[in-house]
Formats: sequence, structure tokens, C-alpha cells
Amino acid sequence: MKNNLLCFVFLLASVSSFAQFGVKAGLNFNSNGELREIVTAGENILEDSGDAKIGYHLGAYYEINFIKLYLRPEVVYTKTKSEYNSNAYDMSKIDVPVLLGIDVIGPLSVFAGPAFQYILDNDYENFTISDVRNDITVGFNFGAAVKIGNIGFDVRYERGFSENEATILDSNNIAIGTLDSRPSQLIFSLSLRL
Repeated sequence: MKNNLLCFVFLLASVSSFAQFGVKAGLNFNSNGELREIVTAGENILEDSGDAKIGYHLGAYYEINFIKLYLRPEVVYTKTKSEYNSNAYDMSKIDVPVLLGIDVIGPLSVFAGPAFQYILDNDYENFTISDVRNDITVGFNFGAAVKIGNIGFDVRYERGFSENEATILDSNNIAIGTLDSRPSQLIFSLSLRL
């Protein structure tokens, strides 16, 4: 038992010596899912796939290196924006990607992994909108990174796995349409290892 405990402490100390903590920030080119329809008096008024707008993110990461592989969990606050028929749809969320990467050549690496999302707030300009059906969803990230010294730059694509609709309500709180809040975004990040 004493040897097992000693081995565990040694393993933990070894992993910690290869771990890196840092902060990151960047821009998102985001598009949420489709605005299914807005119906009033039995008429279909609008159906739109939406236009992507620029959002932002900021957060922190912890990277554990194993020779050519690394594991990088992140916690990131993300603000996304889309536009449907000149009405802005804003959403804020906490993303927790858990990325597995491999060093390819020199400072270049590629990575992929699941991204867990907790939706904090959503707002659709000129309409009342309900909270999304599921506050917690799962998506997927994949991309490439370049690390030079303490500075890193990565570009990645994120996509939500399952639909996560919010209901659009009229002035009497009657459902008149649905909006898919599933993200599909291109993310550019700058990171600093501390």
C-alpha cells in the first residue's frame, strides 16, 4: 500500500511538471441553427437560416503534456451573435472543451474533443424568447494550433451535436416559432501561458 501511494505521488508530481496553465481570448464567427418559422394568424411570416456575426470569448486552460500528445481542458465564457431577418439573436454561455492534441511538426499541433456547453442567457431582438430547452449541451471541437514560446494561436471549428430550441413567443406568451440555438462557429484564439 505504501509503495502504491508513493507511485501515485510520483506520477502526480511528474504530470504536474509537464502541465501548463494559461489564459485565452479571441473572436468567434458564429451561426446558430435555423429560425424554423414565425406564424401569426395561420400565416408563415418568416423562415431564415440566419447570418453569422462576430462574437467573442475569454477563458483559461490547463494543458498536460505527454511527449507528443497533450490533454487540454478549457473553461471559456462565450458570447455569440447571429442575425435573422435584421433581428439580432445573442447568446452567452460557458464552454468546457476537453481537447486531445498531437504535436505534428515544430510548433504546429492538431486537436479535437468534446465541448460541454452551459447556456447562461439568450435574447432575440424585438421578440420575447423562452429559455432554451436544454441548458447543458454537448458539441465537438477540432482545429490546429501554433505555439511559440508562451504565446499560442489556434483556429478551430465547433458544432453542437443536438438541436436545442428556444421558443419565440408573441405578446400573449403564445408560441409563434422556434429558434435552434445549436452553435456552428469558427473560433480564433490567442493564448498566453502563465
